[in-house]
Amino acid sequence: MTSLLAPRRIVSLAAALLVLGLTGPAAASADRGPGQGPQALDFAPCGDGAECATITVPLDYTHHARGTLDIPVVRMPATDQANRIGVLFVDFGGPGDATVDTLLDGGFGVFAGLNDRFDIVGWDPRGTGGTDAIDCRNDPTKLGPYSQPFARPDGLDRSALIARFQAYNKRCVALNPRILPFITTGNTVRDMDRIRAALGEETANYLGFSYGTFLGATYESLFGDHVGRFVLDGALDPGQYINDPVQSIRLQTKGFEVAIGRFLQACAADQTTCLGFGGADPWAAFDALVESMNEHPLPGVPGDPRVVDGDDLLTATLIAMYNKLNWPFLAQALAAATAGDGSVVQLLSDFFYARNPDGTFDPITDRFFAITGTELQFPNDINALFKVGADDFDLFDHAWWNSGYADIAQALWPIDPVGAFLGPFSAPKDAPATLVVSNTYDPATPFKGAKRMVAELGNARLLTMVGDGHTAYPGNSACIDAAVEAYLKDGAVPAAGTVCRQEVPFAQPTQTTTSGAGTRRAIRAGLRANTRSMMR
Repeated sequence: MTSLLAPRRIVSLAAALLVLGLTGPAAASADRGPGQGPQALDFAPCGDGAECATITVPLDYTHHARGTLDIPVVRMPATDQANRIGVLFVDFGGPGDATVDTLLDGGFGVFAGLNDRFDIVGWDPRGTGGTDAIDCRNDPTKLGPYSQPFARPDGLDRSALIARFQAYNKRCVALNPRILPFITTGNTVRDMDRIRAALGEETANYLGFSYGTFLGATYESLFGDHVGRFVLDGALDPGQYINDPVQSIRLQTKGFEVAIGRFLQACAADQTTCLGFGGADPWAAFDALVESMNEHPLPGVPGDPRVVDGDDLLTATLIAMYNKLNWPFLAQALAAATAGDGSVVQLLSDFFYARNPDGTFDPITDRFFAITGTELQFPNDINALFKVGADDFDLFDHAWWNSGYADIAQALWPIDPVGAFLGPFSAPKDAPATLVVSNTYDPATPFKGAKRMVAELGNARLLTMVGDGHTAYPGNSACIDAAVEAYLKDGAVPAAGTVCRQEVPFAQPTQTTTSGAGTRRAIRAGLRANTRSMMR
């Protein structure tokens, strides 16, 4: 889901000392514990050539007596074993994505251009899989930070909004009592280093997307002695992400607003692909449609009693911005809604909320809010966040609900982090230069954040794609794909200032219609393929 979201209370003294005590390469030996050598991984086949195992790690790396967690691990061995380079750890982002399930559900295909020379290895970040996987058993449309109707300044009942957020937080804490303090990114990368040692690898190579770039920067900062070739795609500013999340999320909200404007601009330029939506002024037509649907909600999928309103259209629009291949689906949704059919809007909105066809919800949203709520350093001043919400409502016509008001839920989150790493972030000078990849119009992790990451890490090189959507590798640009693969396989760092262009057109698939069960099935399959993970 988006890039940032989480609260901030003052970190307790014990947690602060934990952070200070577990920084830098020395942490690698400190985390092991006395008399604990690398644990062997007992891999077994788990389908289509993949191998699965479980690693047992301390719940708390500073107090091993607190118990353990079982972390799922999956590996796809290199197809060219004679020329194998090593392991490539991967993370799809979120936070909240259960990496092992994603890889086994077709995600290994993302790394087809690398699997010849690398064993592709994924593990479930804490709270997303294995023991103590977080699930708040919640309908996020009704309870939680993105519950509807979205908060607006006019007529806002502050007490009711706070009560709604507190109810969500209380439910999540009650259902996940043991794991929550320990799901920090710092602990997740300590798990990653345990896996590296268990695999017998001296160095870890890594390809992380979105939030996975923060995870990668954290590993580099804590375990510099074991860093190999690192690619961070859809990069964010790690220091800002964890220490100033209010501003980080606001910049993301701006990124989504810019992306929506670019989509509407593309509609104006290509009315055929946009199925005639809005004529010469799609922006005005979009605003009118949001207002109309809030006043007179539309019917959704036939047989589904729910109706579809303007807030649903806003969530549908935001999810479409994650991948330019989703833009044609949004055009179909807008054309159908203009004709009085809200079914495609409903489909897109359901995808935003991770609603399953049977009406249940995937807990990725709960996991996202729990992880960010636990470790991001939000201010305690709730009144200041109400002001951010009101300001962003004035500044960002279509994406304001992404920041400000939604952040209050995270600021009220009652769990303090154990094992968090707050910086400083740096790449080891004696390792290969980190390759930071970013799109100029990435809505979830804006381009400016990637440039700041390069500056913070120091030993890093920026690879730019001029294009839309979230993350670049693979399939957006042959230039990007070639550069990433040459770096990982051969250690070839792109020349400073390298810029590639996106090659994804704005075009409808053949035989497009704007309604019907067949179209909805095709859109659902396309969304699933195009949006493997999301960052808030």
